[in-house]
Amino acid sequence: LFSKNIGNDLITPRPEYNFIGLNDGDNWCLCANRWIEALHYDIAPDIFFEATHISFLKKISFQELKKFSIELKNLN
Repeated sequence: LFSKNIGNDLITPRPEYNFIGLNDGDNWCLCANRWIEALHYDIAPDIFFEATHISFLKKISFQELKKFSIELKNLN
């Protein structure tokens, strides 16, 4: 809902773009700047390390990013 509330509705289906809309539990690519913006609002989503580009580390520390790793959370 964060993206929708700031003008990027990814929930509503858009058949003209062959987009069925996202549902709870779906995965979606999020740019680093939008993720960091969500972090500032304390609602940053978890991430898949293996799907995260290494350049993300130019914007946020590895220590901070680890807190949101789905892979690391599944190890516990």
